[in-house]
Order: sequence, then structure tokens, then C-alpha cells
Amino acid sequence: MKAEPSPRARDTALWIIAGIALFKLVLHLALGGRYGYFRDELYYLACAEHLDWGYVDQPPLIAVYAWLGRTVLGDSLLAIRFLPALAGAVMVFLAGLIARELGGSRFAQCIAALAVVAAPIHLGMNIILTMNAFEPLFWMGCVYVLIRILKGGDPRRWLAFGALAGLGLQNKHSTLFFGFAIVVGMLLTPARRELANKWMWIGGAVALLIFLPNLIWQVQHGFPTYELLQNVERTSKNVVLAPVEFMKQQILILHPVLFPLWFAGLVYLLMGKPERQFRALGWAYLVLLATFIVLHGKNYYLAPIYPMLFAAGAIALDAGIRRTGREWLKPVAAALIVVAGAVLAPLILPVLPPERYAAYERALGITRMSAERSHIGSPLPQIFSDQFGWQEMAAATAKVYNSLPPEERSHTYIFGDNYGQAAAIDFFGPKYGLPKSISGHQNYWYWGPRDFDGRTLIILGSGGEDLPQQFASVEAAGTVGHPYAMPFEHFTIWVCRGLKAPVNEAWPRAKRWR
Repeated sequence: MKAEPSPRARDTALWIIAGIALFKLVLHLALGGRYGYFRDELYYLACAEHLDWGYVDQPPLIAVYAWLGRTVLGDSLLAIRFLPALAGAVMVFLAGLIARELGGSRFAQCIAALAVVAAPIHLGMNIILTMNAFEPLFWMGCVYVLIRILKGGDPRRWLAFGALAGLGLQNKHSTLFFGFAIVVGMLLTPARRELANKWMWIGGAVALLIFLPNLIWQVQHGFPTYELLQNVERTSKNVVLAPVEFMKQQILILHPVLFPLWFAGLVYLLMGKPERQFRALGWAYLVLLATFIVLHGKNYYLAPIYPMLFAAGAIALDAGIRRTGREWLKPVAAALIVVAGAVLAPLILPVLPPERYAAYERALGITRMSAERSHIGSPLPQIFSDQFGWQEMAAATAKVYNSLPPEERSHTYIFGDNYGQAAAIDFFGPKYGLPKSISGHQNYWYWGPRDFDGRTLIILGSGGEDLPQQFASVEAAGTVGHPYAMPFEHFTIWVCRGLKAPVNEAWPRAKRWR
């Protein structure tokens, strides 16, 4: 039987994991302003100007995060990245708490927290404003509550589980898969007894109630997110991974050194005799893994579940060291995680000048992974490349716009081929006197053509091949191309005059959801 840690030891552990969490927060805030605004961040800021219960490609919470950060702290890089950095710090602390609730010692709690800090995928999630920064909080918050319930805690905690799950759905729809995996895991283990608990069903009702506004929005708009996902599948936008490659990439994005830790955590949850009441969690991981492999999910879709495995693995590691009697292995294990994390951190954090990144990548012998086909061949990983060139693009567009006669500028609009271009014009444009942009990409299509009357349109990102069929006059007026930007962000700026079809007929054809 495990000896219960003393209250003093428990308090000390909390202070240590809080310190590790604080380190992660400081790390992200120190590096968060090194490069530039990420493509999706600019889009979320645009969505924050159109707050709604849903968007074509995401639930509403990410726009609320963007609005909150901008309203309270401003729109600097550090301001809009404070909340994801804070989310990462809380995630570290929560991993330690999960280890504690699973019965872990002070050492196990600290190892769990350090592993979350060292994992490259979690470093990347918290350096920019993204739904992925917050998703682990909702998933692991649910896991923490479930552990408390499975240990015989107050069944009314299912209300907290439901609230977290509902908010998780408003953050990212993939929480549906997490909820499904938890239910299947419970059905496969003695935890199925909770299905007879009325509080579990009430908690489910709470989750549905919180999620309901977005569900209603989807119904009212004809389920645009489903349409988007169908388009992505049909166009083969994403890189499809075979099962073995998917698992290989799980090991890489979580750090190869940490693989034994989280794998031991999975074995511990599934086979550990003292903790058989938690086996539903191990099965939940396997169900999620199988689901994302079958559905051809991106490699990072499974990332929010791993803090739970780190916590369980830390307990297994502690038990293994205790059996050997070599307590000196504990600081060695902690140091190994710290050093290993530091070695790979420059691959996911903006530590190096961009011109030195490729050399560091080659020195480590790292083969870059790409989740989407359009990301292949970029000068830097997409998380970095998509932070370059936006203000330069807005400046080049402004040069073209301001070269037009004043009377023409008054009815000229700017069309972005993708939401990154359109959102960059919206964010940086006021500095150059540019009007708000229009676009057919994702939710920009819903926001419509504004007051564009068909006379003059500056088009960004188009190859230009089909423009003569749409406009009476097409003129190449400038170029865009930052050396570190994504390849498809190198393009010609076109000035197009005389739209051949009425705007209300042409706009439906501008729709581009993929």
C-alpha cells in the first residue's frame, strides 16, 4: 500500500509545480514577440470584430479570446498571446494535480509538469493565439474531475465535468471525440456504473446547454463546418498518415525522450493493479488514437490527451526507481527531461534568428513534418513562416492603392484570396489608409462584399489566369514576397476594373471553404 504524503510534502509539491508553470509562462512571454503575427491570429482578430455564436471553421470562443486580449491588453503580439501563454502555464499545474490525484508523489508531480513543458507540441501550442492552446485545459480539466469522481467523490462533480466539456465544445469541436472516447472507456471498464448515476446525465445536459448556441448557429447556416470538412477531404488538403506514420509522429511531436514516459503511463492506466479504477482513461486514449487514425486526423489532434499519460507515466517512473533503490536516478530523470526539452525547443519556439533555423534543423538531423500539403517546401516550419510578410504585404498593397486616382480609390476594394491576406489588410491597413478587405475564404464570405459596386478591385493571392474572364480590365500592379513567408504568399497584386457580372451574382461564386 502506498504511504500517504504528509501535508507539508503535498504543499511543497504544489509550490514546485507552480514554479514550473510560472517558468513556462515567463518563457512564452519572453519569446512571444520575436517574429510577427501568425496568419490565424490575424483572422481571429478579424472574427473578434464580428462576434457571433459560430464561424465556418471554428466555434465562438477563439474570437472571444482575441476580443478579450485586444480589449484589455491591446493588440500587440504579447497582448494577444498572453492568454495562450497563461493557458500553457495552467496546463502544467493541472498535469501535476492529475499526478497527485492518481496517487503520485512530489517527484511524480514534478516530472509530469516538466514533461508538459518539454513536449515540443505543447511549446508550439502556447506561443501563439490558437484554439489548440486552450483545448488541453478543457480535456484535462474533465479528466481531473473524472478522477475525483472515480475515487468516490461527490457525484455532483459531473456538473463541473459537463461545464468544462461544454466550454471545450465552444472552443473546438474535437471535444466531441474526447467525450465519445471517455464514454467508451467507461463502458469497457467497471466505471460503467457511473452511467446509472443521474448526475452524469445532468452533467451531459449542462454540456449540451452550453454548446447549444453554436449548434443552433450551425443549423441556421446549414452546417457550414461540416461542408468545410467535406471540402477538405475532397481536395486532399491534409497530409494523410498511415497508422504507423501517425504513431511515429506522435513520438516526435511529444519528444522521443518522453516516449517511454507516456507509454509507461498508458500501460499503468490499463494494467496497473492498484489503479484499476482509472482504466477508463487508458481506454479513452486508445479510442481517441484509433478514431483519429481512421478519420485521417492531423498529428496534433491527439496532443491534448497526453498530459494525463505524462502524469500516469511519472507515477510508474517513480515506482520503478523505488524498486531499484537508486534514488539518485530521480534528479537524473528530471535533468534529462529539462536538457532534452531545451535541445528541441528552438525547433518550435522563436529562439533563433530565422536565417539560422535551417542549419540547426540539419545539425539535429530532423526531418520536418507538414500537416497540410501546401505547407511542404516552406522556408521555415509553418508555425514560423506564417508569421512573416503580412505587414510588408499590406504596405505593398497600399502602394498600389494610393497610386490610383483619388476618385477611383473611393470605390476601390481589396480582395484577399485567403483569410490571412484579408485579415492582414484589416489589421495593418488602417496604418496605410486602406479600406477593410473582402474575401470569399471561410467566414469572410459571410461578411459579404461590403459596398463593393464592381468598378475597381485590388486582388491579392490570385494567379491571375481566370481574371480576364471576370473583369473588363486586368493590370499587374505590384508583387509580394517575403523570403521567409509561405510559398503561396509570393504573388502578383492585380488591379481589376469592370466586373462583368453584377456583384450579387458574382459573390456566391467567390465562396471558398477549404
